[in-house]
Amino acid sequence: MPPLALAFLAGLVSALGFAPVEFWPLTLVAFAGLLWLIDDAPSLRSALARGWWFGFGQFVLGLNWIATAFTYQAAMPAWLGWLAVPLLSLYLAIFPAAAAGLAWRWGRAGPLTLTLILAAAWIVTEWLRATMFTGFAWNPVAVALMPSGLAGLARWIGTYGLSGVAVLMGGAFLLVLRGARTAGAIAMLAVIGGGTLAWMAVPALSGAGPLIRVVQPDIGQQNKWDPNFEAENFRRLARLTGEPSDTPRLILWPEAATPDYLSVQSRARQRIAALMGPDDMMLLGGVELVFGDDGYATAAYNSLFMIDPQGRLGPRYDKAHLVPYGEYLPMRPFLSALGLSRLAPGDLDFHAGPGPRTLAVPGFARAGIQICYEIVFSGQVADRADRPDFIFNPSNDAWFGAWGPPQHLAQARLRAIEEGLPVVRATPTGISAVIDAHGRVLESIPSGAGVIDTHLPGAALPTLFARFGNALPLAFALLLVAGAIALRRKAR
Repeated sequence: MPPLALAFLAGLVSALGFAPVEFWPLTLVAFAGLLWLIDDAPSLRSALARGWWFGFGQFVLGLNWIATAFTYQAAMPAWLGWLAVPLLSLYLAIFPAAAAGLAWRWGRAGPLTLTLILAAAWIVTEWLRATMFTGFAWNPVAVALMPSGLAGLARWIGTYGLSGVAVLMGGAFLLVLRGARTAGAIAMLAVIGGGTLAWMAVPALSGAGPLIRVVQPDIGQQNKWDPNFEAENFRRLARLTGEPSDTPRLILWPEAATPDYLSVQSRARQRIAALMGPDDMMLLGGVELVFGDDGYATAAYNSLFMIDPQGRLGPRYDKAHLVPYGEYLPMRPFLSALGLSRLAPGDLDFHAGPGPRTLAVPGFARAGIQICYEIVFSGQVADRADRPDFIFNPSNDAWFGAWGPPQHLAQARLRAIEEGLPVVRATPTGISAVIDAHGRVLESIPSGAGVIDTHLPGAALPTLFARFGNALPLAFALLLVAGAIALRRKAR
């Protein structure tokens, strides 16, 4: 089989470590294959091409769910989704290509040196993928290690550092296959042993917090914005919210739970407040409009609102990481002339909020808010100057297909581990979940309608990553480079 075809196949295999398949050993085998292909490349150009095809295979399979989103947008044909996935993958594959090129250029002194350089380069390029332009942080390789017991390392080296560990393990596997059994076995045992200790030495958690109710109404994307279903959608939310009682509850509804503009529609707020007991509070997603002097809306925000039992609004959070083509249309004058639109309904683009913010919910807890896919951005989910007690992640995964929701959940679990904070997810159709500060899913609603009644899990003390953020994986990458330099000098 030609090397480029092998690289593409290895990329496809690597994606089988992601949810929902989660066969993570295949990801390690795929990286062993990538390392072999890089080492065998006759030129830098060949190494770049092999890395690019590996990345293309990984992204085109791992992101297949994106095509489903186009089936819910009448303004664009559904077939465009199946074109969008490979087009996006064409761009994203640039980052694995860069990592492969760096490994070929600086790591050919031996298989161990090659492994160290590729791991370091993968950390840096994955971080760049999440930060350059608008950033696209979905499916870092680290999430494939969630079922392995190694994810606890994210407390110290973050998600991108954990991705580097996956590359190191693939390199250890290659060393064993090449006959360097002692070096490979030692390297693999060191990584596995370190990960096991990281998972076992979990920090203590504070006591359980207040009572929360997570509501999942099972409102599909096809009915969500249809005026004919508006009354039925609210009845579902009301029924699952339950009868008001004297027991204080923090009620959590999903992203865009209501089509009403809560800031200007007092009757809509009172309708929601009627569902609440005298000591309840509610957090729910909605849309905030900004009006000009002429009375017309000039901007919109994807927002999280706080409502008390009197129907009064508290502080609001506005989503900062917006989805290109989903919540706004880049180059709108040009692309709209071609007949393209954004995936979310409406013609008014959303504007970005200022970033992580902690909302103090009176009588309950301090909530850090991350709306929908904001939760996938490692190191950007909590206000470090005003640390919350938990992270609330209202989301709408109804248009994420079969693979998107479990991948979203896996990345939310990594944020819990990194920050040492519980994460609570509320979605319309699944997967709503309560995740403790160790990344364990305590309760979940995979699909359909349902509620979660539980006490808010306790937080851990701030982790090393919570203190220093993505400086840690980048420092880890430098350490790997230093190790590779030492090996090269020793080889001389």
